[in-house]
Amino acid sequence: MELNTLSIILCVAGFIVGALVFFFIGIGYRKKVAEKEIGSAEQEAKRIINEAIKGGESKKREMLLEAKEEIHKSRTEAEQENKERRADLQKQERRLQQKEETLDKKLEVYEHKEEELAKKVQALHEQQEEVATIKRSQLEMLEKISGLSQEDAKEFLLKNIESEIRHETAMKIKEIETQMKEEADQYAREIISTAIQRCAADHAAEATVSVVSLPNDEMKGRIIGREGRNIRTLETITGVDLIIDDTPETITVSSFDPVRREVARLALEKLIVDGRIHPTRIEDMVEKARREVDQTIKQEGERATFETGIHGLHPEIIKLIGRQKYRTSYGQNVLNHSIEVAHIAGLLASELGEDVALAKRAGLLHDLGKSVDHEMEGSHVHLGVELARKYKESPAVIHAIEAHHGDVEAKTVIACLVQAADAISAARPGARRENVENYIRRLEKLEELTSSFHGVEKAFAIQAGREVRIMVKPEDVSEDNMTLLAREIAQKIESELEYPGQIKINLIRETKAVDYAK
Repeated sequence: MELNTLSIILCVAGFIVGALVFFFIGIGYRKKVAEKEIGSAEQEAKRIINEAIKGGESKKREMLLEAKEEIHKSRTEAEQENKERRADLQKQERRLQQKEETLDKKLEVYEHKEEELAKKVQALHEQQEEVATIKRSQLEMLEKISGLSQEDAKEFLLKNIESEIRHETAMKIKEIETQMKEEADQYAREIISTAIQRCAADHAAEATVSVVSLPNDEMKGRIIGREGRNIRTLETITGVDLIIDDTPETITVSSFDPVRREVARLALEKLIVDGRIHPTRIEDMVEKARREVDQTIKQEGERATFETGIHGLHPEIIKLIGRQKYRTSYGQNVLNHSIEVAHIAGLLASELGEDVALAKRAGLLHDLGKSVDHEMEGSHVHLGVELARKYKESPAVIHAIEAHHGDVEAKTVIACLVQAADAISAARPGARRENVENYIRRLEKLEELTSSFHGVEKAFAIQAGREVRIMVKPEDVSEDNMTLLAREIAQKIESELEYPGQIKINLIRETKAVDYAK
């Protein structure tokens, strides 16, 4: 066992000795290799340095050559520029020399003329002195001949001339007064006729029906609906009368109220385009149409102010002006009438040298009360005055509104011009139609009378006033009272209204039940 241990120790020691020998031998070999590589690297470095030095010198020579070329080029350009500048300076010198020569010539001419002028002035002074001497001698001779001094003769002549002129002046004043009276009327007519000619607006009677085109005749059945529920809903909500006859692809919307007719027409066109026609959709489209009409009213008011060139109006007044688009007076559209009155008043004011802007403003607002006379008590003149005061219009405009129908005496020229312009616009051939106004008033009175009964929610006059459709509140009017209410309304119509033929009283009582599935 000891032999084995010794053998192992000897083996390990031999292995360690061999490793050390190999290690030192490897170190020596690597040192030689490293020294050899260092020598090679030093040679390579020297070679690279030498090449870099040679390349640098070559680059330096190239840069020097380029710099010399650039200097030569710059010098050449500078010399060329100097030559051009010298040439320009020479040209300018020649021009200045020519101008100097021209000025010298003009100066000589001027000096020559000045000498001639001085001679003429001297001759003129001499002539004036000679004329003064002759005048004095003649005056002395006249005084000797007449026996009057100069002052006495002047006074005598002035007295004679004054008496003659006074007589002639009186005759002339009388002649001018007569002539002016004759010409004033003619001049006024010319001013008015000129204003009318310059504002020659077209007139068309307001219709009470609107025509809606259909894509095909099948659409008529869809608009009528099952058992007529669609057309009944549309007529009930809008208060118009839909006429569906044999006319191909056409439905007529009839109503004396242009606003209702326009709402119904727009709603019907929207339903035709949409294609979904049922009571709920009809209510939605009618509401959208009402909003569009309200927007149109605002736009029409703005258009009227823009067309007449009037600024600074209160926004509510602009809306009231726009509402006049759907208001007629004796068949004449009130908005168009107001715009025309504004133009005519402005033209008359310009002919007379008055304030054109103020005349136009008063003319546009003169019928402001007609925008609300269906909703408020009082004449349109009184309502217009109240509205103008409410929205802080000037006293001149308020007075013109108040005086345009002669309710008060016109105290300003503007008020007189608005009164004249209103009469001119209304008197145009075809501008107004008395029977249409009476017809509309009768329909409005019919609706007002039927709406006064307890339990009535809405009332619409249709069929040219031959029928009145009345919507009652189901909670206030029972089924049993429907007949009694219809009879009471008929008796009141018979006693208070005058109308041709007969009027149908059509009462409608509807109940709705609403619930939600959750």
